[in-house]
Amino acid sequence: MATPFSFLRDSFKDRQTDNRYQQALDYIYSFIDYERQPGPRTRVTYDLRRMDELLGRLDNPHFKARTAHIAGSKGKGSVAAMVASALTASGYKTGLFTSPHLHDLNERMRVDWEMVSNEELVALVDRLRPEIESVNEAATYGKLTTFEILTALGFTHFAQKGVDFQVIEVGLGGRLDATNVVHPEVCVITSLSFEHTEVLGNTLTEIATEKAGIIKEGSRVVISPQAEEADNVIEKECRNRGAELLRVGRDITWHNPRYELEKQHFQVKGRLGNYELSIPLLGQYQLDNATAAVAALEILAERSPGITVETIRTGLERVQWEGRLQILSRKPLIVVDGAHNVDSIQRLKQSLRHYFDFERAILIIGLSADKNLGGVVSELVSFFDRVIVTRSIHPRAMATAPIVAEFARRGITAEETDDISIALPLALGMAGERDLICVTGSLFVVAGAIEQAALHKLAT
Repeated sequence: MATPFSFLRDSFKDRQTDNRYQQALDYIYSFIDYERQPGPRTRVTYDLRRMDELLGRLDNPHFKARTAHIAGSKGKGSVAAMVASALTASGYKTGLFTSPHLHDLNERMRVDWEMVSNEELVALVDRLRPEIESVNEAATYGKLTTFEILTALGFTHFAQKGVDFQVIEVGLGGRLDATNVVHPEVCVITSLSFEHTEVLGNTLTEIATEKAGIIKEGSRVVISPQAEEADNVIEKECRNRGAELLRVGRDITWHNPRYELEKQHFQVKGRLGNYELSIPLLGQYQLDNATAAVAALEILAERSPGITVETIRTGLERVQWEGRLQILSRKPLIVVDGAHNVDSIQRLKQSLRHYFDFERAILIIGLSADKNLGGVVSELVSFFDRVIVTRSIHPRAMATAPIVAEFARRGITAEETDDISIALPLALGMAGERDLICVTGSLFVVAGAIEQAALHKLAT
């Protein structure tokens, strides 16, 4: 029963929780964090044996649930979200581990789409802290990184929640990624392109070799359409490991696409027949992603009677995945997309032309420091009428000056601001009702734009 001063007690408890949550975050980020630190990464950085050591001390939580493991250069988060949404719709308690987060670290660990709570994260850090300290004190295989600790927190959270399935998105690469300690029932490798070349290699063959490192003996592997050299690498690795390979576009196909507003309809022809589906995500590449997710689900359905055509349909209809060709406003049209390399920028331009009708195009762009600046800008200059260069608050954000200079070198005078909260109103001041504002170049810039749109109460 409430007392006259119960609100004071509750307020104090809330502040205590907030303080402990911030302390937990500070602890997580006190380790080497390659997502946030500028500077090169190398293969030498990664050693899975320290993950094995930490997880062994935690009673191997990563082995407690059936697993789908998702790698790729583009679309792996979308595929992971679709698989998890359909598994939840099928009645299975499902953990989803993704990275990076857009707004809050808690987004990375979800059970049936519910983010880990602040209180749960505090308890998880308290549980893991002594084991982390023991592993790091010995440092037999080097010291644990922030991402390795987050991965272990995710596995532990899922084990404590008693999930039936865990859908795990690879952080970087595959072979040496901290997530590559699982024994997956199905692996998915989405479209591959040039990224993180300092770690993964300078050719598609090298990159595909790293991604194919998630393939285990006798596993089932689904791949999105790939360039020939990447496809050959994955096929060879499957042969070497006795793994079954299913290709989107050959073994499972999509056809008859239609779209309306913020939804796409299409048909899939797979192991469960020929059936109609829809997703609340735009972009033709999302049809490839959805079909890869369906292929993985059809494989899991062989041992999971709850997975049916109807539950797959429901799960895909309900999926939520921010920052991927997402519409924030209709008048003016504001679209945000996390495209960050040449290939994904090309896909973004194709999608903008295909799905939207607009007069002028206004660009808000910010990049991370390790991106191919010249290649990205060369793809953008002929498409956009006005350009605003900004940056996110992320430590790896590229300064605005070199981006402005690259546009100038190609004959485009860009506006410049270090603050996304200024960039969006600036673009709104330029735009008429029939114009497009597109925010891209980095998921972190996109996250800032989403937050600013909410503050400005923009609506679709």
